[in-house]
Amino acid sequence: MPLPAVSPLAAARRPTLLIVGCGDVGLRVLPLVQPAWRVLALSSNPARRAELRQRGATPLLGNLDEPATLGRLGGLADAVLHLAPPPLQGATDPRTRALLRALARGGRVQRLVYGSTSGVYGDAQGAFFDETRAVAPGTDRARRRVDAEAQLRWFGRRTGARVTVLRIPGIYASNREGGHPRERLLRGTAVLAPDDDVYTNHIHADDLARACVAALYRGRPQRVLHASDDTQLKMGEYFDLAADLCGLPRPPRLPREAAREQLSPMLMSFMSESRRLDNRRLKQELRLRLRYPTVEDGLRRG
Repeated sequence: MPLPAVSPLAAARRPTLLIVGCGDVGLRVLPLVQPAWRVLALSSNPARRAELRQRGATPLLGNLDEPATLGRLGGLADAVLHLAPPPLQGATDPRTRALLRALARGGRVQRLVYGSTSGVYGDAQGAFFDETRAVAPGTDRARRRVDAEAQLRWFGRRTGARVTVLRIPGIYASNREGGHPRERLLRGTAVLAPDDDVYTNHIHADDLARACVAALYRGRPQRVLHASDDTQLKMGEYFDLAADLCGLPRPPRLPREAAREQLSPMLMSFMSESRRLDNRRLKQELRLRLRYPTVEDGLRRG
C-alpha cells in the first residue's frame, strides 16, 4: 500500500528517528513510523544501503565498534531506537557507550528506546514478577545488557532525554529468520523432562515492533517495561504446542543431567533460567493491545 503524500512543509517539520541496529525488528518498525517521522538507519554494512532506502530509511554508515565513525550522529535525531546487540564477549557494552558519547555531543536527542533482554533477571525459579524485581544476571551475555541499561538510564538523567528500556524475551514470527519453532522441531532437538522444565516468555516480532513505537510516544522517563505477551508456558509445553500446530512429532524429553551431555552449553544456559514476566506496564502505560497475546495466537496466525 503506497504511503500517503507528505507536503514539503510537513516533511520539514517531521521529527527525525535514528534506528541503531535496523535488523528484522527495525525493518518492522519502519512502516509504523512513516511518514510521521524522517528515519535514519545506522549500519556498518555498505551492502545494506539499497535495502534500507527501499524500505524508506536514509542509511548512515557507521560502526559502533569504531567510535570515530559516529561523529555525525549527535545532532541528527530527535529520537533513537537502539536495537544493536552488545559484543559477544566481556561483561560490559562498549558499543552502547560509544553510541551515547556520540549522541551526547549533539544534545538533540529527546527520546531513546532500548531493546534489552529479560535475561538480566537470571534464574527466578519460575516466579511471576514485574519490573521492580532486582536484576541478577547469571551470564556475561546478560551482564552486558545490565551494563547497557545502566549507561542508558544515566544518559537520560544527565541529558534530560526520556529513556525507555524494553526487556525482551524470545522473539518469534513465521517470517523471521530462525524465528519459528518449526526449524528446531525438524532437527529433533530435545527439551527438558516436565519435572526439570523451565518457564519461558515470548513476544511476536510484529508486537515487539509496535511496542517500540508505543514506547517512543508514551514511554515514561527512565522506565523499564517487559515487552512480553500473556503466555505462561514451560519450554517443553511451548514446543509441544508448536509441534501439534505444525503436524510434527513432539520433541523428545530428557532429564537435566542427560540434557547436559547432549545439548550445547548455550542451549543449556537458556534451560537453566525460569521466570514469568508480568506485562501490565506494557499494556497499561504504553496502551498496547497485543495482536498476538499468546504464542498459540502467533503460531496459528503469524
